Amino acid sequence: MKAYWVYILCSQRNGTLYVGVTNNLSRRVYEHKQLKGDGFTTKYNVTKLVYYDEFQYVNDAIQAEKRIKKWNRKWKIELIEKHNPEWEDLYERSF
Repeated sequence: MKAYWVYILCSQRNGTLYVGVTNNLSRRVYEHKQLKGDGFTTKYNVTKLVYYDEFQYVNDAIQAEKRIKKWNRKWKIELIEKHNPEWEDLYERSF
């Protein structure tokens, strides 16, 4: 069965945030951590996985990503702190 994830990365606690969607969370976060390329996450050193949510269907994941991207910063921070109050790097303990 396929799985899809919506995730939030940050540069540091209360720092720059990035919302993404993927079908392979460990690979995708690893790619961000390598800081290769000239994209947003590389430019702003956004590599710390602080939130993720799993979905069974790709359309649900994409819809959730789009919804979260439209949220204001305060709501995104509240979502992170509800699930990860210490802003731990979930990549380090999850994969």
